[in-house]
Amino acid sequence: MTENKPMDEKVNKLTPKEIVSELDKYIVGQKKAKRAVAVALRNRIRRLKLEPELREDIAPKNILMIGPTGVGKTEIARRLAKLAGSPFLKVEATKYTEVGYVGRDVESMVRDLMAAGFQMVKQEMQESVTQEAEKRAEEALLDLLLPSNPKKPKDKKLKPVVRPMGSFSINPENSNGSIIGTTLQVGIPFMNNKPEEIEDANNPAKEEPLNEAEDEKFKATREKFRVMLREGKLEDRPVELMVSQNPQFPTIEMMGASMEELENSLSGFAGFFGGGKKKKVVTVARAREILKAEEAEKLVDRDRVSDEARQRVEETGIIFIDEIDKIAVKGDRGGGPDVSREGVQRDILPIVEGATVNTKWGPVNTDHILFIAAGAFNVSKPSDLIPELQGRFPLRVELDSLGKDDFLRILTEPKNALIRQYTELLGTEEVKLNFAPEAIEHLAALAADVNSKLENIGARRLHTIMETLLEELSFEASDIAPANIDITVDYVNEKLAEIVKDQDLGRYIL
Repeated sequence: MTENKPMDEKVNKLTPKEIVSELDKYIVGQKKAKRAVAVALRNRIRRLKLEPELREDIAPKNILMIGPTGVGKTEIARRLAKLAGSPFLKVEATKYTEVGYVGRDVESMVRDLMAAGFQMVKQEMQESVTQEAEKRAEEALLDLLLPSNPKKPKDKKLKPVVRPMGSFSINPENSNGSIIGTTLQVGIPFMNNKPEEIEDANNPAKEEPLNEAEDEKFKATREKFRVMLREGKLEDRPVELMVSQNPQFPTIEMMGASMEELENSLSGFAGFFGGGKKKKVVTVARAREILKAEEAEKLVDRDRVSDEARQRVEETGIIFIDEIDKIAVKGDRGGGPDVSREGVQRDILPIVEGATVNTKWGPVNTDHILFIAAGAFNVSKPSDLIPELQGRFPLRVELDSLGKDDFLRILTEPKNALIRQYTELLGTEEVKLNFAPEAIEHLAALAADVNSKLENIGARRLHTIMETLLEELSFEASDIAPANIDITVDYVNEKLAEIVKDQDLGRYIL
C-alpha cells in the first residue's frame, strides 16, 4: 500500500486529547466544540492510513457550530488548521447572496483555498532551499559589484570593402549608343575578413580572457568584496539590477461568476501587459533580498508545488463558512430575499457534497475537504436550512456564552492573553504595566455586565474595555517613558467611571 502522507509526522501522532490540549492554550472553554474538531482531525489522520479503495469512501463529517458572536468559533477552526498544517479559508455565506449582481461564485471559495494551499507549499519549499538561494544571491551581488568574468577587448576592426562585381550595359530607347557601367559591392566585409573574425568583432561578449596573473588578481579582489559583503560594509552601496515586474490588471466587476476565470486567462498574456524586467537602482541590502527571492523562485519547481498543494487541499483542506444562519430561510418559502438565500444554499450544497472545481492549478475535488459552518442563529434555526444542506453537517455543537469567569481566564491564561499583549506593547515604549489581580477581575466583571445589558458580543467586549482603559496611556506612553504604572481597581474605576455610572453604556463601548 502506498501511504499518503500530506500531514506532518508530529500531527500524525496527536491524539484527540492532545489536540484539545493544544487548543486550550489559545481558546478558553468550549469543550464540546474542541472535542468535535479534534475527532474530525484525528479521523482524517486515520483515514489516510487506510487502503486506497476504502479511503475514498470515507467522507469527512462536517461540523455546524452554533453560538453567539465572540465565543471562539472562528478561532477554533483557525487554530485547528494551523495545528494540522492544513490549507485554511474563512468565508462568509452572505458574500454569495447576490450572485449575478455584486456577489461571488460559490466555487470561488475552492479556488481561494487552492491559492492559499499553493502559497503555503511554495513557502515551505522555498524555505528548504534557503541556503542555496543565499549562496546564489551572494554570487549575483558580487557580479553586480565586480564583473564576474572581465575580458580584454580585442583590437580588431572590420575593413570596409569596395569590390567590383562585373559590368553591365544599357541601351535606352531614342539614344545613339549604349551606357556601360560597373557593379560594385560596398560595405559587405566577408570578402576581406574571415567569418569568425566578423563574428568576434560584432559580438562584444567574445573577448580575450585575462591571463593567469590577472585572473588571480581578480579572484583575490572578488574574495575581498565577498568578505566586505558578509561583514555588512557594503550594505548602503547603490547597485543597478534588473528586476521582474508583474503586469497590473485593472479591477473588473462582472455579472456572474467568471471573474476568476478571466483573471486566469489574462495571466497568460502577462508579457503583453507590461511584464518583463526593468532596471532599478537599489542598495546592496535591498538587492540581496530581491536576488534571494528570485533565486528561491528559480529553485522551486512550480509543477511540483501545484501537485503537492492540490493533494494537500483535497486531503486536508478546511473551509470555514461563517454567518450561515444569515442565509437560512425562515417560515414558508415564498418570495423576496428568501429566494436568494435559498439559492445560495443550493449553490453551496454541491461543493459541500463533493464536486470538481477547475482552478488555474488544475481541477480540485472537494469530496474530502472539511467544511465547518458557524452561525449565531439568533433569529433563525438550523432547521431553517434546506434539508439537503442540513444533512451535509451531521455534527452539531453548541458553544456557550461567556461569563465573568471566562473573561478572567481569557485575560490571563492563553499564550496570547490580552493582558500580556498590552503589557508587551507598552513595554516597547519603556512603560511597564503592573496589573493587580483585583483589577483584572474587576475588568472581567465589567465586561460581563456590559454584555448582559447590551448586545452580547462575547470576548470582543474585552478589546473595547481594554482600549478604553489604556487609551490615555497609549497616547502619552512615548512622552512619559520610562515609567511604572500600577493598574489597580481604583485606576480602573477612574478611567471607566462614566461607563460605571451611565446606564446607556452603548455610548461608550460597542
